[in-house]
Amino acid sequence: MSNSYGSLFKITTFGESHGPAIGVIIDGCPAGLTIDEAFIQSELDRRRPGQSKITTQRKEDDTFKILSGIFENRTTGTPIALIIENQDQRSKDYGHIAETFRPSHADYTYEVKYGHRDYRGGGRSSARETAARVAAGAIAKLLLKENGADITAFVSKVGGITAPHYTQLDLSQTETNIVRCPDPDTAAKMIDLIEQVRLERDTIGGIVTCVIKNVPVGLGEPVFDKLHAELGKAMLSINAVKGFEYGSGFEGVKFRGSKHNDEFYNEEGRIRTRTNFSGGIQGGISNGEDIYFNVAFKPVATIMQDQTSVDKHGKETTVSGRGRHDPCVLPRAVPIVEAMAALVLADFMLRNKTSRLHR
Repeated sequence: MSNSYGSLFKITTFGESHGPAIGVIIDGCPAGLTIDEAFIQSELDRRRPGQSKITTQRKEDDTFKILSGIFENRTTGTPIALIIENQDQRSKDYGHIAETFRPSHADYTYEVKYGHRDYRGGGRSSARETAARVAAGAIAKLLLKENGADITAFVSKVGGITAPHYTQLDLSQTETNIVRCPDPDTAAKMIDLIEQVRLERDTIGGIVTCVIKNVPVGLGEPVFDKLHAELGKAMLSINAVKGFEYGSGFEGVKFRGSKHNDEFYNEEGRIRTRTNFSGGIQGGISNGEDIYFNVAFKPVATIMQDQTSVDKHGKETTVSGRGRHDPCVLPRAVPIVEAMAALVLADFMLRNKTSRLHR
């Protein structure tokens, strides 16, 4: 049913938006990893609803419980199970769509595919499921930290407002404002725009940029499991994502090869590239430079306006937006992007240990 992701470091998520709980099982995490529960909670806090005026006001503490796989703050090598109880469901907000399809939601496709859907908040198709991914991603981050890798995502674009390139920013400033953009001037403009859109009972999309530093050379598997292909799959599995590009991306088509090639040089015994249009990945394998990519998020589909639609019988009707929803998903998407990137890299790091006999 495609509820699992990963090869060696593998996760399976479960639960629905308005069910008793959501959770994740992590299989393949090596024994002996020190688990910082406060760090896991801090990652969930970055994703949780109700954290600012520009996010949904649903109140969820997203407090997690460890059910297995960790003893005396260290992993045991057995499956790790984490659960997050839902606390602030308002299922009555969704009674009006029990037989009606919301535009650009998964209502229609789920109805046809399964013949029986949980319409409360979208059920399994809700972005609430991503809290489980963030919890698992936090453990993947702890594993990566042991190897020096560092992952930082930030909001680089909201509507037509764009932040400077990441190389011109101090990424340590990402968490200093509610929109999670490390450039203060750009952040202020983004917040104003999101607030304006919210007052107009509408939504807006944008881009989250992710930068991964200190990645070991050699992560990625040719031919079909290229590192960028798995990153793309992971990002496109996130709710509301409409596009993925790494390195020079679509802008690279404007270059000639003579300008786009990343020339190698020796920096005190370390092979490096003078430019990084490759985005830290060549031949589907990490080359040691910064991995950077953009993830495009559409405007949230639920808007507080009337829209025309049909019901399950094909009869035309009007759908009215109700409930509590984000006017812009981007600020809360930042830790989700980081989590999925961490899961990809943790998996490839373990897989890479099988690539050759001697190092």
